[in-house]
Amino acid sequence: MTLRIGAGAGQAYDRVGPAQDLAERGDLDFLVFECLAERTLAHGHVERMRDSAKGYNPMLETRLRSVLPACRARDTRIVSNMGSANPPAAGEAAARVARELGFEGLRIAVVEGDDVTALVDDNTVLPELGTTVATFGRTVVGANAYLGAEAIVEALEKGADIVLTGRVADPSLFLAPIAHHYGWSVTDWDRIACGTAVGHLLECTTQVTGGYFADPGFKEVPGLDDLGYPIAEVDEDGSAVITKLAETGGLVSALTVKEQLLYEVHDPRAYLTPDVAADFSRVRVEDLGGDRVRVSNAGGRSRPGTLKALVAFGGGFRAEAEFSYAGPGAQERAELAREIVRRRMTGKFGCIEPMRFDIIGVNSIHATGVTRTTDSEDVRLRFAMRTFDRGWAELLFSEVDGLHMAGPAGGGGYRNLLTPTVMTQPTFVDRDLVRIRVSMVVA
Repeated sequence: MTLRIGAGAGQAYDRVGPAQDLAERGDLDFLVFECLAERTLAHGHVERMRDSAKGYNPMLETRLRSVLPACRARDTRIVSNMGSANPPAAGEAAARVARELGFEGLRIAVVEGDDVTALVDDNTVLPELGTTVATFGRTVVGANAYLGAEAIVEALEKGADIVLTGRVADPSLFLAPIAHHYGWSVTDWDRIACGTAVGHLLECTTQVTGGYFADPGFKEVPGLDDLGYPIAEVDEDGSAVITKLAETGGLVSALTVKEQLLYEVHDPRAYLTPDVAADFSRVRVEDLGGDRVRVSNAGGRSRPGTLKALVAFGGGFRAEAEFSYAGPGAQERAELAREIVRRRMTGKFGCIEPMRFDIIGVNSIHATGVTRTTDSEDVRLRFAMRTFDRGWAELLFSEVDGLHMAGPAGGGGYRNLLTPTVMTQPTFVDRDLVRIRVSMVVA
């Protein structure tokens, strides 16, 4: 029997309503919430350091309250990486919600082992920087390896109704239920690659149902204000039909599927995950019409011997201050104000902290540093600094605020924001050193 699996989230704060719609109308075997990115996991470490009961996705309880009644009524099982930097706390939170809703006895599996902070030391290599942790000179906040599907499969085999993990590779969250359902061997590389392709297509929710595809005048997508989240109907050979619920916005077409299939894929012939080296270059995409697209024929080779890991470092503060100029000559006045602050910060005060000076509406996105002429009479001047010294941030705020009196005419609308930040860098760890554990919490 064909497996039906839905994507309930593609990022930490994705919409809840479409997931509830899937739970109620999707006739799903599994509902998967993919909620982690590099920055969200790093911030999860920071939250856990502040409060040992925190560090999991802050929307976990809200999501479970919205979908659990329908999921339990339809025997839909849930898989998610909402455990983030604290899967055990996420498991306890899920149990509290289950009891609150009257689902005593619900089995919640917690997958741990992705936290590899203990394996990171001063000699750990950061390949993208060509240096080591010691040379990088930042405080390590935490480190997580990208786990594959195996631990989730184990949890499902133990009868888990909900599986909560930390860092698991995005497509592996979807591959695991498929592999479990059909009893695939972890070394059946072609099928594992097919399941990985399905997971990759679903992991970003509405990117495959038209959201990120939309480009007015070139690629029209109906109903963007009510986008449906995707469903995969997966057969035992790994082929699948990608679709969405009827009466929801968006579209599923050969083009939306092809765009998502290549999303963040550096080499389509060797898409490396913890489960497989997948070959997407041979995938067949067949548009069946009616928001139904069949995907098949991915190939696979043996998985890598190492796991990618992400090391999170304390990043100090990000200071942002903004000021507006309007009317004739707005760009020229903004350029003068920019130079006033630049000269005072670097010349008068000797600040060498990394700074950006952008004129929004002229050069703020590409940040080329080249001033281009514009007819705009409405621009926003933005100053930004990254620093470990709060004093420099406060000085920048004072200087920008001072433009009210000392800057060129016609400016106003000052605001500022000081944000604690994290920085992330990838590394690799031997998969044999990673100790994965599956525990069960009963509501």
